[in-house]
Amino acid sequence: MKPKVHWVSPIPEATTDIAHYTYRILPKLAKATDLTVWTDARHWDRAVEEFCPVRKIDPHHTLPRDFAKSGHGTGPDAIFIHIGNSWAYHAGFLQLARRVPSIIVLHDLAIQEMLNDAMRFAGFPRDVYEAEMLRWYGPEGLAAAQEVQARRSGANVLSETYPGFHLALDRAVSVLSHTPAAFEAVQDIGMIPSYQLDLPFRPSATAPSAARTQDGPLRLVQFGHIGPNRRLWEVLEALGPLKDEIDFKLDIMGNVWDRSVLSEKLERFGLEHHVEVHGFVPEPELDAALAGAHLVFNLRYPTMGEASGSQLRIWNASAAAVVTDLGWYGSLPDDTVFKIPLDGEIAALRDLVRRINADRSLGALLGETGRARLEDRHTPALYARGIAEVAERFAGDAAQSLQARRVRETLAKAPHPTPLYQAALSKRL
Repeated sequence: MKPKVHWVSPIPEATTDIAHYTYRILPKLAKATDLTVWTDARHWDRAVEEFCPVRKIDPHHTLPRDFAKSGHGTGPDAIFIHIGNSWAYHAGFLQLARRVPSIIVLHDLAIQEMLNDAMRFAGFPRDVYEAEMLRWYGPEGLAAAQEVQARRSGANVLSETYPGFHLALDRAVSVLSHTPAAFEAVQDIGMIPSYQLDLPFRPSATAPSAARTQDGPLRLVQFGHIGPNRRLWEVLEALGPLKDEIDFKLDIMGNVWDRSVLSEKLERFGLEHHVEVHGFVPEPELDAALAGAHLVFNLRYPTMGEASGSQLRIWNASAAAVVTDLGWYGSLPDDTVFKIPLDGEIAALRDLVRRINADRSLGALLGETGRARLEDRHTPALYARGIAEVAERFAGDAAQSLQARRVRETLAKAPHPTPLYQAALSKRL
């Protein structure tokens, strides 16, 4: 008997990799579970409905019984809610997750940018945010958050010390993450069952044949939802002095968070004729660009607990990527990516581009090894089986999480919760 799964996630037409990830796994997930997909978007690609029903939610009013009424199959309903760092796609889901017991699929530990944008643009209550920052991070965390609200600091800086993912966990039945760092961070809280699965990607039927030229411009690519932590400014600064030394072209494909600053940077570094800004492009166009790229920039800082769907797409194209030697990216095998340290980042990028220009086959082996790793560990079939197992444990995990929440509430009311008092409570679990 297949478990009933309610999948609350961005879906196409949403221009976010989490929507693409959901679409890629739907065929296998629909076979492994009795699946219903839920969205708060006004419009979506009807192709999703070829695999399972799609239902509309109101994040502020939808209740557990609404999921149960709309589902199909028998058995308990397991609700998966996806939390990422873009307010446009996840602010509503955060509100839902704080009301409805669910499995939180935690794509990012560092969600302070989403939280602050949710307060500015999506009506997330500021008093709730401040109370939660105090609860989880103490007076220092609250003071740091207020500095961001007063525009004296940045949310990305705040995330380095106070990542913010705790604010999504108050009603969590369990947490699913895609990296060891995120798994361990949730385990360290000590109150919520935690699971880890490798982020999935549906490989193309065959690996792309070598399409990278040995002459002409060196082809460079950066793509995706390009926010401040994607190091685009540092990439441009590294490339600036190379424009008179190397013939190269950089294709920027995706949504850049500040196009006006991008234009200023291109002018400042004299790169207007070496960089093409495409905006969001269809997947076939993106995949073709990756298949022809000599190097793809996939840098992150800060990085806290997120895996990279972008990296899986790069491996699918058998392309070579350069990553920041931190977090999940730093844990990747050395024969699958180029790694550079954060310290001396610009000089290291400049040196790498020079080396690849001197030997354009330098990244070929990395691309082949990355493609093999993708096929071995990241297939949708493996992931769907893991989702089904997590869903089957929903009822037991819900009981455990409810008990833990009751203990937290009791401890919060105690004027001086001593270790003896905590030990006595723990015996009742």
